[in-house]
Amino acid sequence: MSYTGPDFDPPPSRRFRRGPLTVALAALVPGALLGWAVYAAVGGSGDDGGDASKSAGASASASSPAPSSADASPPDGPDESDGKKSSTSPDSASGSASASSSPSASAPAGTGPLKGKVVVIDPGHNPGNFRHTAEINRQVDIGTNSKECDTTGTSTNDGFSEAKFTLDVAHRMRALLEAQGATVKLTQDDDRPFGPCIDERARIGNKAKADAVVSIHADGSGTGNRGFHVILPGPVNSGAADTRAIVEPSRELGERIAGNFVRATGNGPSNYVGGGTGLVTRKDLGGLNLSTVPKVFIECGNMRDSKDAALLTSGAWRQKAARGISEGIASFLRG
Repeated sequence: MSYTGPDFDPPPSRRFRRGPLTVALAALVPGALLGWAVYAAVGGSGDDGGDASKSAGASASASSPAPSSADASPPDGPDESDGKKSSTSPDSASGSASASSSPSASAPAGTGPLKGKVVVIDPGHNPGNFRHTAEINRQVDIGTNSKECDTTGTSTNDGFSEAKFTLDVAHRMRALLEAQGATVKLTQDDDRPFGPCIDERARIGNKAKADAVVSIHADGSGTGNRGFHVILPGPVNSGAADTRAIVEPSRELGERIAGNFVRATGNGPSNYVGGGTGLVTRKDLGGLNLSTVPKVFIECGNMRDSKDAALLTSGAWRQKAARGISEGIASFLRG
């Protein structure tokens, strides 16, 4: 079985491509192939079968049915208000009592290969969203149409919430990127009661003039659907949305993250979207439509599949995921 991943050496006619990029991407291919070969050989088993970081919270609410691939929402994996995202309450993570009007900033940048670069990490969903359903259900403009401000996100069958997962991975990524000299900002750090809304999340990256923005998620698809996928912005020019300038650099960012994610985790691309490439393009996501800087989403795995859930609830695996995403960002920023 082989990794049929993204085109790591795209045609030189693309904008934002330079000579050194071809060399860097070519060097990435053997690692990605090796990672996927290992994944196929071991059957995609977890690295440690779980750890103390796994949530001990309550199981998902019985009133919220488990998401399935038959939902009416787009089949390419959810972002902000896709029906596949369960409306269950999160585990023991709790929201702050007061809102913060600014994103969580990193410590002063040190020295390193990424000094001077700004990275915005967007942990999908806020642990307190479930307490503020009226606020997160209000409609916001995403250029092409309107969508809900945010959702609660999904969870594993044992109650480990997507919100807790994304925040943990974001913290690990921040540490890795700051160690290389980058300035890192989070769109939220469980420092506000809910949100921010999807349009505000985009504005945070734009205002920071980020060199790269990555939104961290985990999917809520049907049992048996496994693997990661990176969501890329499609060309949109409608209302407040104009992604035309960021489509190509965002694709490059996504390709590099996909390759490094395979190499770091040993896990393969989604078996249910993306045609085995690990890449999906969408035009219906406000977080991408309203971005004016290179941005992608990554669905790190499917929380509703027991095998993927075993990985997502493992602290050791989350560290691998954080490393893979961070290495992809660093590779993109180094050019």
